[in-house]
Amino acid sequence: MASQRESVEASESEVAVHWKEEEYFYPPRDFIAQANMTDEKIYERFSLDNFPDCFKEYADLLDWYQSWHTTLDTSDAPCWKWFVGGKINACYNCVDRHLAKHRNKAALIFVPEPEEEPPVALTYQELFVRVNEFAALLDFVGLKAGDRVTIHMPMVSELPITMLACARLGVIHSVVFGGFSGHACGDRVADSKSHVIVTMDGYYRNGQLLDHKSKADAAVNVAEEAGQKVDKVFVWRRLPGKYSSESPMVDGRDFFIDDLLREFRGKRVDPVVMPAEGILFLMYTSGTTGKPKAAQHSIGGYLSYVTGTSKYIQDIHPEDVYWCMADIGWITGHSYIVYGPLALGGTSVVFEGVPTYPDAGRPWRIAERLNVNILHTAPTAIRGLRKFGPDEPAKYNYHFKHMTTVGEPIEPEVWKWYYHYVGKGKAVIVDTWWQTENGGFLCSTMPAIHPMKPGSAGPPVPGIHPVIYDEQGKELPAGSNKAGNICIRNPWPGAFQTLWGDRDRYVGTYYSKYCKNKDSKDWRDWPYLAGDAAMQAADGYYRILGRVDDVINVAGHRLGTKEIESCCLQVPEVAEAAVVARKDDMKGKVPDVYVALSPGFQPSEAIKQAVKKAIEDSIGKIASPSHVYLVPDMPKTRSGKIMRRVLSALSNDSDNVGDVTTLMNPEVVEQIRQMVATS
Repeated sequence: MASQRESVEASESEVAVHWKEEEYFYPPRDFIAQANMTDEKIYERFSLDNFPDCFKEYADLLDWYQSWHTTLDTSDAPCWKWFVGGKINACYNCVDRHLAKHRNKAALIFVPEPEEEPPVALTYQELFVRVNEFAALLDFVGLKAGDRVTIHMPMVSELPITMLACARLGVIHSVVFGGFSGHACGDRVADSKSHVIVTMDGYYRNGQLLDHKSKADAAVNVAEEAGQKVDKVFVWRRLPGKYSSESPMVDGRDFFIDDLLREFRGKRVDPVVMPAEGILFLMYTSGTTGKPKAAQHSIGGYLSYVTGTSKYIQDIHPEDVYWCMADIGWITGHSYIVYGPLALGGTSVVFEGVPTYPDAGRPWRIAERLNVNILHTAPTAIRGLRKFGPDEPAKYNYHFKHMTTVGEPIEPEVWKWYYHYVGKGKAVIVDTWWQTENGGFLCSTMPAIHPMKPGSAGPPVPGIHPVIYDEQGKELPAGSNKAGNICIRNPWPGAFQTLWGDRDRYVGTYYSKYCKNKDSKDWRDWPYLAGDAAMQAADGYYRILGRVDDVINVAGHRLGTKEIESCCLQVPEVAEAAVVARKDDMKGKVPDVYVALSPGFQPSEAIKQAVKKAIEDSIGKIASPSHVYLVPDMPKTRSGKIMRRVLSALSNDSDNVGDVTTLMNPEVVEQIRQMVATS
């Protein structure tokens, strides 16, 4: 009886893993020959024996006004402070210091969505001028170090200009994803206590010029209802000399930035010397309910970490043309469009539109025209492009040396398509794992050192030391074929300092579960809980199975939804799959599968059965879905993320699907609701 109970408890605390291990793919010799990092001893240098001073290697990639006296301050554990005593400015490191060597080299290339509008390159000199002039304007209106500015903007070059102008003054920026509603922006304005919003009148999306300024009006009203008054709304114009919004400008509150900047032409503002542990920005995590949750990131620690990982993991050189397809409104865009690439003197592409407009060849035309040689995108985008088959990328004359996937686990079948058809079998891929709270990559292969393995993020990056615990705190060893909660044993410079204004929530969410001693000042007692389920293979590579919240407990067996979704993608007709839990009287919960088909295929019972069979063959009948829904499209955010929360509500007959008006395709929600109701 005892052994039976122990068996049940074990299955409750571990996630069942049935994915087979994939073959290795090796980096090409010509990539290794030019790579920034080929020295395997980097892992010795960044071992726990050399922690925390090993991170001086990253910090030394930056220019400092004053060196630090303490590498890691643990006195307020687990709120870590890095490079204490150091003085630095993020804007100076991303702009000014490159003028001597790269003054006339492109820093940013803005690609408008309308193809008739040519790309616009901003050199480091032009970026320097524009950042200084806008910083002079912000300084003139009284903004100073420590103040907060909320930025609600689309993907245009004025967005990084605004961020860098804030950083130049030591002003804390809070960028809200442009696709979010005015209400969501207002919540974040109130939480950060911003008095200033910077926005844009409109922008192009899927061929339409959208009114964006109206969201600022809504944000002001929501913030004021919460007790936060917004004094000024600064508005960039998308089209010169034209106002692209029907929202009236409010006298005394709203100002066109281009009009104001005439008074600041040629102005220069010295970068404000900031403490390394000062706050660079707030980043609100996506998908929150109730009170917004803002990760607070430092200047010196964060910037050193994204610079180091951009150089070694992304392999960015000053002569490369690097394109990250993410939105700057997310952490990926902060770290790996703006701060990391620019700190290295790189050239970073900013694309306004969506990758499938006006057709699925758009990304490859951009890559061909700009000679992009590093591509950074998400599995969601890859799956979307995969729908259109391998012929599209084959039409174009581009050559990637390096490709990244980020944001969620990528299924092996999708990884292989990315490798063979997008990378043409010649590019290395880094499958990176990290989160908003982490600042930069936590797990990834070192592209010139490690072989790639589809579906696996790879080993930890230098200086990161993960551990996998079950629910009882037992460590699950490599090769056990058991998954649990992935944690990080040690602090690292890119990690957030705390949650803005909510230390208790920070400790409770990320550190309390496996804390050995809540009164300890020793970092060893405070492992970081990522909230993801993972397993470690015998070769040391980590496979991320998705959020712990996404695990489905079927009759005592915990099944990772990403694994089930991966099975679905083995069916040739399937383009995208999403799995959610449906409540079941007998088993507790069972999987519901939603599938979108590739173009040219019609829904059929045969496809449903093929999906079900793929799951049962790969995992077993325990994972057999309650329903397989062949949907016209997945409900998605404006950034392309599948809204599984909406699907879960539909599967469980809930009317509370949340606000769907900000989705890319809100009409599909009702279509799926009818499908579920009649099943």
